[in-house]
Amino acid sequence: MTRIMSDRPARRIPNRKLMISAVSILGLAVGLAAHTPAHARSKPFDFKTWDQYLGGGDSSQYSSLKQINKSNVSKLQPVWTFATGRGRPYNFNPIVIGKIMYLLARHNSIIAVDATTGKEIWSHPNKGRVGTRGINYWESKDGKDGRLFYDNNGYLTAIDARTGKTIASFGKDGRVDLRVGLDRDLSKVPPLFTSNPGRIYKNLIIFSLPAPGARYNAPPGDIHAYDVRTGKLKWVFHTVPEPGQPGAETWQKDAVGKIGGAHNWNESTIDEKRGIIYIPTGTARYDFYGGNRRGNDLYANCLLAINANTGKLIWYYQMVHHDLWDYDIPAAPKLITVRHNGKKVDAVAQITKQGLLFVFNRDTGKPLWPIKEKPVPQSDVPGEQSSPTQPFPTKPPAYARMGLSPKDINPYLSPEDKAKVREMFKKYKYGPLFTPPSLQGTLVMPSHQGGANWGESAIDPKNGTMYVISRAFPTLDKLMVPDKGSVPPPPNAGPDFVPYQAPYNFLLMSNGMEIIGPPWSRMTAYDLNKGTIKWWIPLGNITQLAKKGITGTGSQLPRGGPVVTAGGLIFATTSSDRMFHAYDEKTGKEVWHYQLAAASEGVPAVYEVDGREYITIVTGGNGMFGLRGTERPGPGRYVTFALAKK
Repeated sequence: MTRIMSDRPARRIPNRKLMISAVSILGLAVGLAAHTPAHARSKPFDFKTWDQYLGGGDSSQYSSLKQINKSNVSKLQPVWTFATGRGRPYNFNPIVIGKIMYLLARHNSIIAVDATTGKEIWSHPNKGRVGTRGINYWESKDGKDGRLFYDNNGYLTAIDARTGKTIASFGKDGRVDLRVGLDRDLSKVPPLFTSNPGRIYKNLIIFSLPAPGARYNAPPGDIHAYDVRTGKLKWVFHTVPEPGQPGAETWQKDAVGKIGGAHNWNESTIDEKRGIIYIPTGTARYDFYGGNRRGNDLYANCLLAINANTGKLIWYYQMVHHDLWDYDIPAAPKLITVRHNGKKVDAVAQITKQGLLFVFNRDTGKPLWPIKEKPVPQSDVPGEQSSPTQPFPTKPPAYARMGLSPKDINPYLSPEDKAKVREMFKKYKYGPLFTPPSLQGTLVMPSHQGGANWGESAIDPKNGTMYVISRAFPTLDKLMVPDKGSVPPPPNAGPDFVPYQAPYNFLLMSNGMEIIGPPWSRMTAYDLNKGTIKWWIPLGNITQLAKKGITGTGSQLPRGGPVVTAGGLIFATTSSDRMFHAYDEKTGKEVWHYQLAAASEGVPAVYEVDGREYITIVTGGNGMFGLRGTERPGPGRYVTFALAKK
């Protein structure tokens, strides 16, 4: 078995051979033309647009706008809202092209609205699911052709950005089946639906296939590049190597070509200057037991640097060997330039569910600071062969709480619940990071919910600073033998293979709170020039405790991401207190907040139209883990904020 030595540079791979409103089409064209496409940015820090998911292909979650700043943010107020209607687009990151905003609402409709008023322009309804986190925009060089791309029920779909009409010339009747190109029997592969919007590069849309569900018989998470005009498949990268390909030797022989997973379900990042797409991958299937996939399982749990023109692998780095915890690499890597050893270095920084931050040279994959392989607890499950070591960066420091013990019991639980938690610590295993799942049951933290998750990091490209939102949320990972016949065995299973499963158990108590005490979430500021922490703060509160005067706890399992602005602010939402916050970038001090009527779990969109800066968030429901006793939420809405006009 080939071991990836994490205290060495990453492995570098050598090259080898609808409905239209009364708004005029002319008016729409003017609105769309009055913008600077992401690919046309000419200045190093010209981040004035929000024309792609997370603000741009670079995933910076940064805006160079500074009309809203520390001196006037207290005057920020809602200026328009748009009802989401049916469905749950509560984490959608809208994009803005010229004066037009594109959003998801009304049970999976893509809708164009006036970005200054929220007035609807057109609506494109969809049958079936639509990716709930974001959408892609492509524009021809002459500006005459603008297209929106998204996953609709497993089909890459293209519609006209000006009219909302289907582009029939793309694929077959405006869509492409994402399964085509998989080296599997497609009749046995369900539609490949994902909320990952993919990335635009030149005339390609690069889309990562999901591996639906935590199950043994999942397809591989291959990466596909399609021509944005025709839908033709241009290249494929196999995240589970085919027989004879580099990386196949890190699997047991009868797993290659049969096992799935290693999927980029979350986000990816484009370095347009270099023509490199950086793609973080998830675990191989099954998530919590690997008796059918012995080895390090490339390219699962890796950061991949891929030539965006050809699909050829440039370098990779594996951050979890033989994953048993569902430690998918959960979010887009960040492109950042830092001063390292007296020189400017173009770097890429990657957050993880396990709470570790990895930083690499963007060209070579060499870590900026040494990464050491350290021994970790081993599995005692029959048939399992856990990795003896895992990679730990020497810098920067971790941002998440790791491991748990009885001293961590939540002080705000009832006496009865505290007694139940004490019994858990007697009954189940617990320990440091990478304590594996077990038949006895293992209390795990960080869990498969993080650490950090999608959208939860942002950078300030001017000063080499990175901000990470993290949560402390333990789970119980207990392997069980399923009912006979209820779990189809993987295709490489021998006669003695047991398809262990670990049902998700979030350990929420009678009041909806988790078993450990605060802080339940925090935001950490890093100086990546030095690899040090500048500050950290608890992020938000819990309404029920705040009413009793108990604050500084952090919100329970926040799922929204931050945005940094040139106005010296960090904007972020928290769901347990339904708040929209602004923090001082230098100190982490809260300088403004706004009480929302419902939870928000997305990334804000920051944009400018006619010299006025706007910030849009989407709200709705109680959040993923709303606490009991919470007031009924208001209706789902997109809420847009701005300063009053002078």
